[in-house]
Amino acid sequence: MNVDKGSHLILRSTASTSGSVLASLDPGTSVTVLSTSGEWSKVQVGSKTGYVHTEYLTSTKPSSTSNSSSSTTKTTTKYVNVDKGSHLILRSTASTSGSVLASLDPGTSVTVISTSGEWSKVQVGNKTGYVHTEYLTSTKPSTSDDQSGNSDSEQTVTKYTTADLNLRKSNSTSSSVITVIPKGTAVTVYSETNGWARVTVNGNTGYVSTKYLTGGATLNGKVTTVEQDYDISLSQLTNIEMKASPQTDTNNRYVRSDAVKKTSSTTGTLDGSWNVRDGAGTNYDVAETLPSGTSVTILDTVAGTDGHTWYKISYNKTWKNATANEVEYYLNPKNFINDPVSSLQFLKLSTTANIDVNEVNQKILAGKGTLAGKAQSFITAAKTYGVNELYLISHALLETGNGTSQLAKGYPYTYKGKTYTVYNMYGIGAYDGNAVEDGAAYAYSQGWFSPEAAIIGGARFIANGYISAGQDTLYAMRWNPSGAATYGYATHQYATDIGWAYKQVNEIYNLYNLLDSYSITLEVPNYK
Repeated sequence: MNVDKGSHLILRSTASTSGSVLASLDPGTSVTVLSTSGEWSKVQVGSKTGYVHTEYLTSTKPSSTSNSSSSTTKTTTKYVNVDKGSHLILRSTASTSGSVLASLDPGTSVTVISTSGEWSKVQVGNKTGYVHTEYLTSTKPSTSDDQSGNSDSEQTVTKYTTADLNLRKSNSTSSSVITVIPKGTAVTVYSETNGWARVTVNGNTGYVSTKYLTGGATLNGKVTTVEQDYDISLSQLTNIEMKASPQTDTNNRYVRSDAVKKTSSTTGTLDGSWNVRDGAGTNYDVAETLPSGTSVTILDTVAGTDGHTWYKISYNKTWKNATANEVEYYLNPKNFINDPVSSLQFLKLSTTANIDVNEVNQKILAGKGTLAGKAQSFITAAKTYGVNELYLISHALLETGNGTSQLAKGYPYTYKGKTYTVYNMYGIGAYDGNAVEDGAAYAYSQGWFSPEAAIIGGARFIANGYISAGQDTLYAMRWNPSGAATYGYATHQYATDIGWAYKQVNEIYNLYNLLDSYSITLEVPNYK
């Protein structure tokens, strides 16, 4: 092993910097290399097996006094040190033009992987990116606990419970318990203050103790990864997708401060027509142009890369046009494949999980509205149409709001003067703008007059419409790179939301986490 004297090489549970730390290896430690893939090697050290960065391994034992100048995986913990009300931007590259991965609150703990010049490469939860070094400190700054709790989607991180954990209504042990989160469950973390984290899990939002959260996740079963080659480049695919009006629900939108005529400290209207961008500076992509008089809420004030002051804003529009940077981020498999959770968007959906009906009803579907007790219907659907039953369950939970949507509970649809109660568990035919009525019309046309019929019949649509067509992963269902490569335009895509595939994987991971053993195959795109 070849690292600087005094440094150590981290042995991780997975081939990712988000993998949990198994050991810290001294320079010169002998390891047995089991396999090598890309920049990671699977090695055995004593009784432990894990992953290390290949570049820090050598075939000859290095001198113990080596002064190699190579950077290593030695890490330190530091804290975000910015003014109250401000945030430190985590970027995809060591440049102000890098896309924004997260906005870090004052006092946030980060793991520093390396430092070069004015930039530090850091890990926060399951995200790895770059921040300005000058805004990091070795001692945790004092912070107040008066957070508003209003977090944007790009400010969240995914963590995992290390024990069965109470989800409470407020950040106090005396607060009532909403539910008990099983050990190993993936949760979405919005903020962490004074030992409490505000999280969302399976549709419930509340507070948990941070001492029982970890950034690492693993898949217990056998995972096989295969590549699917496409005769198209990532940049070509991005350009094609941009012509299809991709949408995002992010609040990562910025406008120059002099564009806003303030009506209060946090509200205002646009003074003229202005470009809204996905970062604070004219070098960022224009998301859209808002007309004069548009009402905005000021979320933050930041210094722009162009020397101007910019406001991070929200406005009365849930779905917004996505920028090329945002689209390319979700298109690029390298942003997700090394994470055990987000990599599940590449799960082959034609493989069944062989689940137990009673276990699923008790652990997954209990309390889930109309879906409660319907495990057998999902199993029947999976076996009948060759669709992964855990995917069907996850998809149904997402589309129906845990079994509570109008289409899940039974919607009264009137046709030729007669009213029928119809069900739609996967949102099929529920197009933007008139989703409930359109979804109900489709359900009527298919004869989905019971929850069971909607579960099983909808699986046939998913299999026939996508899986049988070769779109065998969530990623392929959303983006259909094969269609784009063949026809030169975006076609046969399940959703317009650029984060659609990514948003479903937490639930799928949590479902798989209930199983003791299984085999899954990940099919990962490889662009030319």
